[in-house]
Amino acid sequence: MNDIQNQDDLYLLVDEFYKKLLADEAISYIFTDVVKIKLEEHLPILVTFWSQAILGTGGYTNNLTQIHLDVNAKSYLSPELFKIWINHFYNTVDENFKGQKAEQIKTQALSIGTIMQIKIAQQEGNKL
Repeated sequence: MNDIQNQDDLYLLVDEFYKKLLADEAISYIFTDVVKIKLEEHLPILVTFWSQAILGTGGYTNNLTQIHLDVNAKSYLSPELFKIWINHFYNTVDENFKGQKAEQIKTQALSIGTIMQIKIAQQEGNKL
C-alpha cells in the first residue's frame, strides 16, 4: 500500500470517506438534511484543504472553524458525531494508504476535530 502522494490520492480518500459518512445513518443527516451538501462541489474543496495541510500546496481560503460553527448553529455537532467522523476518517485512510503522510493526515484530522469540539462547546456555553 502506498502513502498519500498527490491530489489524486486525496480525492480518492475524501470520496471514499464521504461514501462512509453518507452510508452511516447516525451522521449522514448532517450532510443530507442540515447542510444539503453537493458532493461534486464539496469534494474539490476538501481536496484543496487536505492538499494544503498535507502536501503544502496552498489554495484553501475558507474559514474552517466558522463553517462548522455555522453548521452547529443549525444542528448540534455532538462529541458522538465527531467520534463517528474520526472513526470513518481513520478507517478510510488505513484501508487505502500507509506511510508518513497517512499518519500525518490522521493526526491532523484528530487535531481539527478536537479544536472544533472546543469551539462548539464555547459556542454552546455562550448560549446559556
